[in-house]
Amino acid sequence: MQHRNTPADAPRRHRRGTFVKARIALSAALAAAAAGGVVAYANAAGTTATTTAAIPASATGDSRTVTEPAVPKTVCRSLAATLTLTGRKASSAQEAAAPDTSRIQQALDACKQSGSGQVAVKLTAGGSNTAFLTGPLTVPQGVVLLLDSPVTLYGSLRASDYQISGKSTCGTVASSSGGCKPLISVSGAHTGIEAVRASNGTQGRVDGRGDLALYGTSTSWWDLAEQAKNNGGSQNNPRMIQAVSSNDFTLYDLDLVNAPNFHVSYQNGTGFTAWGVRIKTPAGAHNTDGIDPSGATDVTVSDSYVMAGDDGIAIKGGSNASKNITIRNSHFYGTHGISIGSETAAGVSNVLVTGNTLDGSDANGTASVASTGLRIKSSGLNGGAVTQVTYTGTCITRTKQPLVFDTHYATGSGSTPSFTGIVVNGVKATASTSGAKSVISGYDAGHPVGLTLLNVALDTSTTTAQYATVGLYNSTVKPSGTGVTTTSVTGTGSVPTCTFPGYPAL
Repeated sequence: MQHRNTPADAPRRHRRGTFVKARIALSAALAAAAAGGVVAYANAAGTTATTTAAIPASATGDSRTVTEPAVPKTVCRSLAATLTLTGRKASSAQEAAAPDTSRIQQALDACKQSGSGQVAVKLTAGGSNTAFLTGPLTVPQGVVLLLDSPVTLYGSLRASDYQISGKSTCGTVASSSGGCKPLISVSGAHTGIEAVRASNGTQGRVDGRGDLALYGTSTSWWDLAEQAKNNGGSQNNPRMIQAVSSNDFTLYDLDLVNAPNFHVSYQNGTGFTAWGVRIKTPAGAHNTDGIDPSGATDVTVSDSYVMAGDDGIAIKGGSNASKNITIRNSHFYGTHGISIGSETAAGVSNVLVTGNTLDGSDANGTASVASTGLRIKSSGLNGGAVTQVTYTGTCITRTKQPLVFDTHYATGSGSTPSFTGIVVNGVKATASTSGAKSVISGYDAGHPVGLTLLNVALDTSTTTAQYATVGLYNSTVKPSGTGVTTTSVTGTGSVPTCTFPGYPAL
């Protein structure tokens, strides 16, 4: 993966430049680290409380030194667009047989690298034509699929293009899911899906067209998700991007819009950077998670905007552990929050979430049906150890549940969830919805949530709590309930000063 340093005053986005992972304590230094951008986290010393409990060690997140990526210098193949889509739809003949699948895939395959080499396959405008229409693609080792700033890569609306042999029929609601290939699969190390950002702020785009009727039907991908939610069954919709066992994978300066299902799934790999990614799918589009690292090590999501109909981030530790993860300086709209879980059986550890904003409504003003701020969720069905998670400098607005730490997210037994070493240092919630409340729910007396709250100011302090050991400093949230104990800790700093940026024009 290539990276470059950028001057601190670079105009391309509100906080560009170099981020170097630092091991810092929960102190004035940690507060200062979250300062700047749209979240100003003051480092003024607060009133010292009597020390009756220790503050857990701060999470440090990604163990790599992560700087802003740079697109590859070598372009192996360049393809020019031949289409212009009216209303984001091609002609009937083109929709029946996506014309660009073969030529893009041939270019990707021809450019496959060995070792750590990396080259780009670049999609460019062809005169006034700026559209590509494709079925499923696979990005091989050492290749970056690079979209020029006026280019949009549209996903096919013909469900059969995505069909996995022997699985449920893609494009239907069935008794099981898993019938569809992703639009873009990533295989091998040193890969990426990136774009060129123009001086006016536009950048290359992938459009999954989840809102449009599938070829030969009057039903969209999102309609299928709605049917599955309301009537039972499982939707068979394609994910937009899925990278499996792909070490050193990068998403950079890329727009991902209207996904049929999850936008980005990163599974069982080491080294994933998402920087300058703008995800835009409405709050009402079910199961359209933003970015999901699962079984992942060394992950950074930075300087990104995420609007989606499910979790903005979902860090999972199902069959393999996830660890060393940083989510920083990013903004979320209409999502179900920055989440860990629900799959945690293999464990999740060392997660640093710093300098983010969360708005429970999307850019269209539509409120999420499950608007959440910071969330860890698991259950006896798929639980495991979640430990050393630190949240700093977080601003939350218009949510139903500002803070959720819930070990009873689903029913089931056989795998006990345990949340320990969780620290929230500096969070402010405003304009919470009617009846809003937070949740702190340990599994049982032997597995309480281990939580420390410092410099917490929620506009609604209502909290449902059970089985938790909570350290408190300068917090409006003072939980009580069965098996809940609270103690004072020594802290510094203050509540964040918050502003909430609008979603940028695409």
